[in-house]
Amino acid sequence: MTRHPFKLAVSNITTDSDPKVNRERICQAAKDASARGARLVLFAEGALSGYVKSQIKSWSNFDWIALENELNLVKEYATEYGIHIALGCNQLFNLRLRPYNSLLIISDQGEVISSYHKRYLSHSEITDWYSPGKEPVCFEIDGWRFGCALCIEVNFPEIFSQYEALDVDCVLLATSSSDAVHWIQACGHAACNNLWIGLANAGQSSKELPGGLIGPNGLSLVRHEPNGDSELVIGVLDEEDPALDTALNKARPWRRKARDGSIYKVDCPIR
Repeated sequence: MTRHPFKLAVSNITTDSDPKVNRERICQAAKDASARGARLVLFAEGALSGYVKSQIKSWSNFDWIALENELNLVKEYATEYGIHIALGCNQLFNLRLRPYNSLLIISDQGEVISSYHKRYLSHSEITDWYSPGKEPVCFEIDGWRFGCALCIEVNFPEIFSQYEALDVDCVLLATSSSDAVHWIQACGHAACNNLWIGLANAGQSSKELPGGLIGPNGLSLVRHEPNGDSELVIGVLDEEDPALDTALNKARPWRRKARDGSIYKVDCPIR
């Protein structure tokens, strides 16, 4: 069955050390995205909690209760606006262990339906800040299947090939980075695995690395202007787009067979 085109909004709001300030910006962007017909809006790494080192200097004085209160308000707004929200946010489950660097998926009913924990951490993150996640995370909205990744995980091709094997349509990549090469890498992963990739960055880093949506042919579908005023762009996942026919209907199934290797285990006689 052909699925209806899916509108994905990508936000590049500036993040702050104060979760209340972040929540206000997140909710306004979610409201705007909903008004423009988006079903899901993607925010940057640490969009609600703030990002470590640059905004969070220590866990010892971090207000986890205040963060939880702001998260509950985001859930209420998701219900009010009828939109799903993919939100970078730190999570603490055990006082004896470090928190997780997470991407939360909040449904349009105000429930956290998935929580992805960053698996590949930087040296400083694994040394001083975070516990590593263990598993890929997939979820579905309107028949479309999504996977999750965070920031420097763009450097690990196996994450994206794993999501392709899990029948994901689009990987949501939330970052807080000024490394412009990450967009080039994301385009490569999209092209090699024939996936859509949505990349959201924090506003303070988006001049160097603007976010947007990449098609399964590896080409940009929509992207923030480096010096633009808009904090929101909206792209469309459309499996009937003629420009994506080769990527979706020819390259992706053939490459899956090639990776399996079975097609190369036979002799090939001359015709």
